[in-house]
Amino acid sequence: MDWLIFLRWAHILGAAVLMGTGAGIAFFMVMAQRSRDPALIAHVAGSVVVADTLFTATAAVIQPITGTLLAWEMGWSLTEPWLLAGIGLYLFVGLFWLPVVRIQIRLRDLARQAAQTNTPLPDRYHQLYRIWFAFGWPAFLAMLMIFWVMIARPELW
Repeated sequence: MDWLIFLRWAHILGAAVLMGTGAGIAFFMVMAQRSRDPALIAHVAGSVVVADTLFTATAAVIQPITGTLLAWEMGWSLTEPWLLAGIGLYLFVGLFWLPVVRIQIRLRDLARQAAQTNTPLPDRYHQLYRIWFAFGWPAFLAMLMIFWVMIARPELW
């Protein structure tokens, strides 16, 4: 396989994994939350933590590597305005994703504890869930913007 084609494939695959895993995690967490069943939420949140570790974290590491190699192969400077915008948006997403990972672990633990003690989810769980939900929107929208910037490569300034 041609090196450039491999880099493009790996970069697109990484982007698809980031977007797909993020959307899937969000969907399943929201659906589990709607059940208000601590055991179900604990199970789903446990799967979400594993998926974020295996898929999202791996893709998050691969993206800047393949992106940098692609830019070099294509002869683009990493200071191209559209690339800087993409990198900035990527870092912006990371600023929301890192706390979300910690929140997901805490949500899982709080739901497990409620399930084990056969008690309702505590107020702290609901507070963290609202933060988790709110942090998802800017990250999701920024991911959409990254896709647009990478495809359109606009002249920004």
